[in-house]
Amino acid sequence: MKQWYSILSPAYFGGVNLGTTPGAEAGSLLGRTVETTLFDITGDFAQQYLKLRFKVVNVTGNEAQTVFNGHEYSRDYLRSLVRRGSTRVDAILEAKTVDGYVLRVGVVILPVSRLNAGQITYLRKIVRDIVGEKAKILTFDQFVQEAVLGKIASDIYNIAKKITPLRHIGVRKTKILSYPEAPSENVALTAKVE
Repeated sequence: MKQWYSILSPAYFGGVNLGTTPGAEAGSLLGRTVETTLFDITGDFAQQYLKLRFKVVNVTGNEAQTVFNGHEYSRDYLRSLVRRGSTRVDAILEAKTVDGYVLRVGVVILPVSRLNAGQITYLRKIVRDIVGEKAKILTFDQFVQEAVLGKIASDIYNIAKKITPLRHIGVRKTKILSYPEAPSENVALTAKVE
């Protein structure tokens, strides 16, 4: 007989119940990826466009704990932001947090009008500098919160607006490339069943 297990978001996303899933045994849930929207976690309808992925790493009783595994804008939302007659600037880079996580971060910048090559290069440099600085001082949990909730985008916007008028800046996608060598105490990395 299969059992129903509640899937919980990580503590840094409030430990919210993301739904239930059936499983023959607790071990069969480990490694499963669950996708949800930020709206389901915060209740703010304006955040419906942001898709989050969580990975099950630990099962205790009938509760499955998860860790953040990445996020991205929905395709239709990203398509709605792009306008004819303006330039879309994408900056994709890798960031290593204080606690050893390596993430690929994709930032999208949408100015009001067309940009020349020099402006595009300078905007990408601003993104690289700010994301690099954040990664050096923030833990994985803090970095993820700032990326998903818009703090990193806000910091980029405050500097980039001096270059050109901007319509939108956002961290459109993150993906975990590697976990730290030694597991940290606050996030379960090794899959275990109790």
